[in-house]
Amino acid sequence: MHNIDDSPQPQQRESPGQLRGWAADRLRVEILEGRIPPGEWLRQERLARALGVSQTPVREALKQLAAEGIVEHVPYRGIRVVSFTPNDVEDFYTARVCTEGRAARFAAQHVTKRELDELRELHRRMKACETPRDLASYREINREFHLAIIRASRRPYLVRSLSQLWAAFPTMLWGIIPGVASESVPGRDDPDTAEHAEIIAALAAHDPDRSERAMQRHIESAAKALVSAMRAGQ
Repeated sequence: MHNIDDSPQPQQRESPGQLRGWAADRLRVEILEGRIPPGEWLRQERLARALGVSQTPVREALKQLAAEGIVEHVPYRGIRVVSFTPNDVEDFYTARVCTEGRAARFAAQHVTKRELDELRELHRRMKACETPRDLASYREINREFHLAIIRASRRPYLVRSLSQLWAAFPTMLWGIIPGVASESVPGRDDPDTAEHAEIIAALAAHDPDRSERAMQRHIESAAKALVSAMRAGQ
């Protein structure tokens, strides 16, 4: 397992809840950035020693990460980082097509001028990124773009569920697919830009049907490219 002994140590006076959150944050970063790879077993004693805490906050942190879908509990074996097949990725993106499409539909009805200006600025910043040099920045801005639309839906359940989803995915997927972790998904730079522009235009027109279709096409196109890259890597 990747050595995380050099990670910043928690303050000794932190509460159990703070220690659990700190441990979860540290482990989440290690997993999402690929330093703890898919399929690796996570042993509480070893993690506690590496993080400089007791096993209790590590155990609670692993429960939190399991709830987020980043790790999984295997009966009689322990906890390991989840692995994904192309079929898993297709299912994940199918769920996004439905839920984020719905969020875009409601966002078209409620989005404000300030929120549209924010989306346009995020789009401008994405277009200014050069890959692969600015890939990490591009993906973070892309995450902010999608979350801004989700929040604009004013639908509390969609906001909660999709915000949790975006906390880990698709960052984790990008990090574990050969040729995608440090490079753009093949053939996606220009379509991404055009699709984001169409989503903004549909929202600005306050057209629910157009907004939903634009978001769905965008996610379906991204899914097709990512699954193709994943299968090519296998």
